[in-house]
Amino acid sequence: MQTGFYASAAGMVTQFNRLDTIANNLANVNTTGFKKESLITGDFARLYKEARDRLPIKNQTFEGASYINRAMSKVPHIVESYTDHSLGSLEKTGNRFDIALSDEGLFFAVETPQGLRLTRDGSFSLNDAGVLVTKEGYKVLPQNYQNDPDATIRFNAEDTTIEVDKNGQFYNLVPGSTQRIEGSKLFVTRVETIKYLQQEGSGLYIPDSADLLKPIDESGSVLQGYLEKSNVNPVTEMVAMIEANRLVGMYQKVMDSQMNDMNRDAIEKLAVTRR
Repeated sequence: MQTGFYASAAGMVTQFNRLDTIANNLANVNTTGFKKESLITGDFARLYKEARDRLPIKNQTFEGASYINRAMSKVPHIVESYTDHSLGSLEKTGNRFDIALSDEGLFFAVETPQGLRLTRDGSFSLNDAGVLVTKEGYKVLPQNYQNDPDATIRFNAEDTTIEVDKNGQFYNLVPGSTQRIEGSKLFVTRVETIKYLQQEGSGLYIPDSADLLKPIDESGSVLQGYLEKSNVNPVTEMVAMIEANRLVGMYQKVMDSQMNDMNRDAIEKLAVTRR
């Protein structure tokens, strides 16, 4: 049995998974609020150091050495995937309904047909009814949403000057004066178990059911007229893509050697008859 062929094939599959993730990151390099996806490739040396005390047999024994030798034939494989929620760069747009969050772990809450979702994409706008919505038309939720499920952030046609403070509080300026009228407040929340967020697409995340989402009164992180860009570094991703492509080529050569060169050599030797 040619274990080298199967090991190379499995290693190639690992690199294909890396290429898919890298391609998705590069495709979203200009997507507002997008967070980079990463994969962790496991190898036996690292896994052994983490689990050596939980092995079924004792270390430093003949049986232990046999177990280790069998395990070392396993190839690298994807052991975990995670989302890098580090802050992306902030771009000034000047649009009054472009709103960014300058702190990691904070999210806006929006209402979708599938239920409450979280997002970092603050490129909001008003629909025909004057309600603040996302690019997909989902309602941006106000802070009092939990007490009033029908509550929305709504503006009138005569509201020409709209401001948002650093805590997400909207204010309308009375025309012809400096008086400010307090309006709705954005539902800004911090996710404690951020690693359990599930990406749903379109910049939306599904919160963990065990995470109690509470609005933050004073986040101090809301910036009006700004958008958070993707945290993907295109140069780093291109280098990673080149590396993965080279590894695929190397695994392919190993597979070719296993199936052709070694088989040919074995056939030629076995075909020789001795008298």
